[in-house]
Amino acid sequence: MNKDYIILFTCFIMFLTINAQDFVEVQNGQFIRSGKTYHYLGTNFWYGMNLGGNNKDRLIRELNQLEKLGVKNLRIMASSEGEADASWRMQPTLQPEPGKYDEKLLVGLDFLLDEMKKRDMLAVVCLNNFWPWSGGFSQYVSWANGDEDIPFPPPAEGGDWRTYQEYSARFYQNEKAQKWFRDLIRTIINRKNSVNNLEYRLDPTIMAWQLANEPEGIDKPELYRKWIFETADFIKELDTNHLVSIGSEGNTPSPNNGTDFFKDHNNSSIDYCTFHLWVQNWGWYDPKKPEETYSNAILKASQYINEHLKVAQDLNKPIVLEEFGISRDDNNYEVASGVTYRDKYFRFIFQSTLNYARNLNQMSGVNFWAWGGEGRPSEPKAIWKTGDDFIGDPPHEYQGWYSIYDKDISTLIILQNFAEEFSSLNAKIGDSLKN
Repeated sequence: MNKDYIILFTCFIMFLTINAQDFVEVQNGQFIRSGKTYHYLGTNFWYGMNLGGNNKDRLIRELNQLEKLGVKNLRIMASSEGEADASWRMQPTLQPEPGKYDEKLLVGLDFLLDEMKKRDMLAVVCLNNFWPWSGGFSQYVSWANGDEDIPFPPPAEGGDWRTYQEYSARFYQNEKAQKWFRDLIRTIINRKNSVNNLEYRLDPTIMAWQLANEPEGIDKPELYRKWIFETADFIKELDTNHLVSIGSEGNTPSPNNGTDFFKDHNNSSIDYCTFHLWVQNWGWYDPKKPEETYSNAILKASQYINEHLKVAQDLNKPIVLEEFGISRDDNNYEVASGVTYRDKYFRFIFQSTLNYARNLNQMSGVNFWAWGGEGRPSEPKAIWKTGDDFIGDPPHEYQGWYSIYDKDISTLIILQNFAEEFSSLNAKIGDSLKN
């Protein structure tokens, strides 16, 4: 066979593959995919790359169950930093030292994306982290400063949240850290999948690149916003096919987190808005006193959703509630403990966002936190250590707090029903235009 013919034939097959699963775009403030509006109920599946590198059989089972539930949009990590013995983070890490990448994990990411493609799933790919559970900002700062000690937050002994946040925010003005991060961005975006030979930048399985998980400005809001815009522009220079999002938690109740939802998203390289909602973490809901606190938590959650949706309307950009969750009843970490209030809360959040999505272009999706699947803690409320199952709770949090397991039948029914409701909103452009 003629060499030129082989090249042309290969390009033709790639063209058919790419166009069979179109890239997600933004039009008129909403997601569009394959000529239809795109709404979804998704989950956080941050450890998928690690399963792909070290436990492919479990990964396949997890994807099969999520597909069966109709949960087909996954927010995943494509980065993690720190040595093999580094504390408070997922292990093994993708980047054990600056510029050195674990090829087994990269192949695991390849495998994950290819398996998602087979199931017509889409990935929001997170590239960094303000918090320590994947290394992230603080690890880059520590490396740049000669491996200085990171002031980890609780539950680390003597940990203080504000001290950690200020340390992590030093990332924005550290040139070495920025260079290493941009090197990682290039590595990921320019990678060719070893399983299907498709370049990441040409893979519609990837819905969006995300700058980081919950970046905050703290006492450097101008530097933070400059970093957002410059990093988003940098990604767009490398890849014009995919959407870009921040990974923003939104305007949280903390007056000192250094974020401004409108200003942070008011840039042409940021394609859609993200926000997170944590009624228990923020002290609005107390699982030890559910009857006294739940109603007020719902009220505050409603206001929080509405405030952020109004900003998205002003910007005319899609918005996704990207994280939310609460503990099991009575804050119990036992796998078989009750989930009455969790189920009640999930129904409320899904119904609220669904109602908005039926009437407003901008409300586009919701991701619960987080899928634990068949994984289980080594013991209730354990501190995660290397070799333990990955579940929904990252290594800097007590295991079993917010995880949704494959045996939480009542919750799975809620997920399946609402996933179907969200999918039912997807219609050809013009068939059901909203005013």
